[in-house]
Amino acid sequence: MTIHTYSFLDVMCVMTGPGGVVNMGGNSGVSKEGITIEATEDIGTTTYGAGGEWMHSLHAARPAKAMVRILKTSPINALLSTLFALQTSTASLFGQNQILVSDIGRGDIVTCFGVRFGQFPSITWAEDANMNEWSFIVGRVNWNLGDGQVV
Repeated sequence: MTIHTYSFLDVMCVMTGPGGVVNMGGNSGVSKEGITIEATEDIGTTTYGAGGEWMHSLHAARPAKAMVRILKTSPINALLSTLFALQTSTASLFGQNQILVSDIGRGDIVTCFGVRFGQFPSITWAEDANMNEWSFIVGRVNWNLGDGQVV
């Protein structure tokens, strides 16, 4: 019998780029809403002919958007804020990040190349502390989901 379990503590997320390396995985202050990487375009196009025929076109582009939700009290926010300021100060530093997300318990490995900051997160001060949502635009993403059988 195979037992399937999951823990965010098994998730590693590292962003590297001009100005530093940021650990945004388990035990780094990521909120319970976690990390999301989503494709922003379909993998292809289907064209239909007048007689009902169809043609599929496979696209080479693999763009995506990444969202990392960090607890308001995490020092990761200050590091990301500093990198945002640095990397948006000149075009030569812009869009040069790489994000690697891996789940050692599942065998997942997702690599994002040509990553730039999206918008600076909306900042809210309220009765209860919340999170800051950091968005990133990904030039190319490589997906490799594991079978969950990693021991």
